[in-house]
Amino acid sequence: MRFLCFAAAVSATLILSPVNAQDIDGAVDHPMIDRFPGSDLRWQTIETYRPYRVATGPVTGYRAIDDWIDTEGRVTRSFYRYEGVDRDYAEIYLNYLKAFEDAGFEIAAKGIFDDRKGAAVGSRQWLDVYLRENPFTAPGESGTMASGTSSSGGAGSFVASKDRAAGQVHVVVTVEQHSEDYVGTLIDIIEVETAETGLVSVDPEAIGRDLLEKGRVVLDGIEFEFDSAVLLSKSDEALQAVTTHLAAFPDQLFYVVGHTDAKGSLGYNTDLSKARATSVVEALVKRFDVALERVTPHGVGPLVPVFANGSEEGRARNRRVELVERP
Repeated sequence: MRFLCFAAAVSATLILSPVNAQDIDGAVDHPMIDRFPGSDLRWQTIETYRPYRVATGPVTGYRAIDDWIDTEGRVTRSFYRYEGVDRDYAEIYLNYLKAFEDAGFEIAAKGIFDDRKGAAVGSRQWLDVYLRENPFTAPGESGTMASGTSSSGGAGSFVASKDRAAGQVHVVVTVEQHSEDYVGTLIDIIEVETAETGLVSVDPEAIGRDLLEKGRVVLDGIEFEFDSAVLLSKSDEALQAVTTHLAAFPDQLFYVVGHTDAKGSLGYNTDLSKARATSVVEALVKRFDVALERVTPHGVGPLVPVFANGSEEGRARNRRVELVERP
């Protein structure tokens, strides 16, 4: 089911439109987002895996942007053409922006300009640097984004991100008035590839950053036997990272908090989460020489989910151990 639909940011009469006969063969809308009504899908590439650079800051020098999100995963790039003089680039841009905002995406950067001059996000310079870092891998109508016309008008771009149960996703939308009756929209969707369980764990720097910003950190890499509180050996890397952080900040005290998904009874899951937190504390104390008074185990079962429990991805993200700063 699509979780984004267009809110009429400018006109209250907009409705969703079906796939247009002018779409190129084989191209379909990404299931995450519906197109602006009346648009044709004129170009598309789908790569199951590629590195990608998402620009989140202005141009700072010759073909240079300082602020990037370097990521990788499944990349879907779609280019839409809207023909007609009844809608302009600003209306289409605002509809997409509001749709992503309403869906809970964080807008990391945005900009819209009538003349496209300057170095800010959404300017011609910005788009040029962005496309150089993420070149098109197939020819087609998307190339109009990189070429102006004598009647080119304004443009706008924004970067939206969201952490989902299935993994993080970044979206870059650029809308340009290519000519008086032609608006082009490029939508890049980067679905960050989820690492295989147990291959990624936290490091001391990540622990310190999350504790400073949020007062807690999820200990990625802590793993247990199925339906058990027995720690797997692959958890040692994450435990060592916790130990390194504790050594660097000897005055900090923490709760080690276990969480479960919602399958099973509340009582069972609460006991399991407490047992898992206790196993982590025992490992830190007995094998990594952490002082017992610095880490207190606690279990909350399924009571503090971070995602809905309706999917396996959501349940997997809810099964976690967190380090929470305590007074």
